[in-house]
Amino acid sequence: MKLLITLIGLFISVFPLIASDTTESADTTIFRGDNIDEVVVTGTRSQIDPRYSPYTVTQINRTQIEERYSPSLLDVLNEQVPGYFSTSRGILGYGVSTGAAGGMSIRGIGGSPSTGVLVLVDGHPQYMGIMGHPISDAYQSFLAEKVEVLRGPASMLYGSNAMGGVINIITRRMLQDAVQTNIRLAGGSYGTITSEATNRVRYGKFNSIASLSYNRTDGHRENTPFEQMSGYAKIGYDFSQNWKGWTDINITHFNASNPGTIYSPMIDNDQNITRGIASIDIEDDYGWTSGGMSIFLNWGRHKINDGYSAGDSPKEYYFRSKDYVAGLNAYQCLSFFSGNHTTVGLDFQSIGGKAWNDYAEMLGNDAASRNKILTDTAMTEIAGYMDFRQDISRIITAEAGLRIDHHSIVGTEFVPQFGLAFHLPNDMELKLTAGKGFRNPTLMNLFMFRPANADLKAERLWNYEIAYSGALFDNSLKYGLNIYYLKGDNMIQTVSGHNENTGEIENWGLEIQGAYRIDKHWQVNANYSLIHKKYDIVAVPKNKLYGEVNYRYGKWNASIGTEWINHLTTRVATESQSKEESSYVLLNARLGYAINSIVSLFARGENLLAQDYEINYGYPMPRATFMAGVYVGF
Repeated sequence: MKLLITLIGLFISVFPLIASDTTESADTTIFRGDNIDEVVVTGTRSQIDPRYSPYTVTQINRTQIEERYSPSLLDVLNEQVPGYFSTSRGILGYGVSTGAAGGMSIRGIGGSPSTGVLVLVDGHPQYMGIMGHPISDAYQSFLAEKVEVLRGPASMLYGSNAMGGVINIITRRMLQDAVQTNIRLAGGSYGTITSEATNRVRYGKFNSIASLSYNRTDGHRENTPFEQMSGYAKIGYDFSQNWKGWTDINITHFNASNPGTIYSPMIDNDQNITRGIASIDIEDDYGWTSGGMSIFLNWGRHKINDGYSAGDSPKEYYFRSKDYVAGLNAYQCLSFFSGNHTTVGLDFQSIGGKAWNDYAEMLGNDAASRNKILTDTAMTEIAGYMDFRQDISRIITAEAGLRIDHHSIVGTEFVPQFGLAFHLPNDMELKLTAGKGFRNPTLMNLFMFRPANADLKAERLWNYEIAYSGALFDNSLKYGLNIYYLKGDNMIQTVSGHNENTGEIENWGLEIQGAYRIDKHWQVNANYSLIHKKYDIVAVPKNKLYGEVNYRYGKWNASIGTEWINHLTTRVATESQSKEESSYVLLNARLGYAINSIVSLFARGENLLAQDYEINYGYPMPRATFMAGVYVGF
């Protein structure tokens, strides 16, 4: 109630500004990092000026991704997106299964694994069919032209798993006739090697991109090696001025080892994982109407040795699984009259997989009869939605949407979303939103292992938010403030060895971000988020602050950034264990030098203060680490 009164008071205080000046700003851009991005797509499925969408979307552009010099996209998201946090356990690689890192949350929603945050690649959902979570090691920096992070529920547009928000990876493309090849090689601490090569071509109506990546490390602890190989290919063709299409495929394979916690080390806990993504897409654009249709498939093969503790006996089986998520997305955006933007869409998904304990592979064919099927099933989900946005005047945009989502096992969910955007003088924006998020139970929740319960229902929450943004000093300074309150129920918890819809969640918080271009050489960026949790949640910090200073002069570019994490819960309290928290400050730096137009050198240092800290309980992070390499573009 106090928060609601505060929001109403803020609205009343700025309303006179709306009434006193109805001049529409000529500047319709949002400053993010180093570039000016004029449109976003994640909040509407079509390109739109972000001022006219009630959603809060943070954009990470290609320059920011490249100058992070990291093979994983999660690293740059941790720094640049307020309210977002992902876990880590080492210098490279996240792994899966017991001891996995790469758990993603937005505003405290996500979990471990991250089934409450939806990852998209060009709008296609990406998660494991059985467990229902994204595979963090599959999201590599070479893949992305930019990343858009929608903070807050987006289930009206994207369905289940978008309960906390959406991370949309928009793949690279070539806009002008040319052939461009880029190669990056780096090496550093603990025998770490990262490499990638990308070739892009555009010739008339034809365009293509092909990328390869290889990364490895010995790890900073014993039994923590990681090795990854990835490839991506995309071929597109512009059939006419109004129609274009493309097909793409991405395959990632990695081998990871989990050493266990320092309190209970593990032996032979090894993971052999292959993930694949493929799609066929077609888009139309006639100005007053635009849309698209895509057929997609993401699939995986997992082979895991669960390992054993010192003094115990080795396992006699591998855990094996194969899974898929196949589907179709179709949508069309129309403008029925002046100031109108209406989106209608249809989504269909088939989600399935098989998991088993494989004794035969480890012990020989004579043990085949002991193989145990854990699950072998599939489920479907079909949904239709409509989103209606209308400019009521030059200063007000209203939006309302509804999704009807039917799951073959769980049933039907109605998902509404409402929003108002007020376009204030002097480039200020005020947005008010209320929306529902939901997450259907996974195949594992429903059918796999002892806690399974086939009668589970969807998790649900409502999010209420006010957002305020603006610009000063001829747009040299951009800033934004978000205040939100969310409350959910039906959260799936294990009670007395059985999955039940008994959990609750209630968070409120604020997010602040700003970017200031001091002059053509100097720029500063910062963001802060506060998450107040009524119920404790693992891997969600109460306070998160990141600030960086960027400098460019001639052939040189440099940046230094610091991250403060406060009251990060690494273990919740139970009857048998105490609560554990972690707080730390990290100092990171990057330096680049262009030898000529083709070759550049770079170096980066992480945790330069050599802090002793943990993100996952019992997994100490590496002290100061260093990487250096060369970038070639021709």
